[in-house]
Amino acid sequence: MNTDMNNDMSTEIWLTLISIAVGTYLLRLVPHVWMQYKLARHENSDVSASTPDWLTVMGPGMIAAMFGTSVVPMQLSTLSWMATAAGLLATLLVWRKTRSMGLPTLAGVLVFGLVKVVFA
Repeated sequence: MNTDMNNDMSTEIWLTLISIAVGTYLLRLVPHVWMQYKLARHENSDVSASTPDWLTVMGPGMIAAMFGTSVVPMQLSTLSWMATAAGLLATLLVWRKTRSMGLPTLAGVLVFGLVKVVFA
């Protein structure tokens, strides 16, 4: 009976992962296809096609939403808040130095983990 439960969980996890992947892909594909269609439609007319305002703010808005949910720790303890603040500070400092994306992210994750492990 335990094997059946593991198979069900495995199926649920795979279905969840596939639905997340398809949803993420569609969030990127649909605006792109829609703009291609709109540009092609206006190509033969005198009216110029411009990108709608909502489409230009969609990317930064999604990034801000992910950032907002990432900043709040899962456990609302003092240690979690301290680790989050230290990780954010490390990310900001390394970003100011390198102006890249990878190293600041790595530094933030490492400092967050270090604070959680050392002060736990």
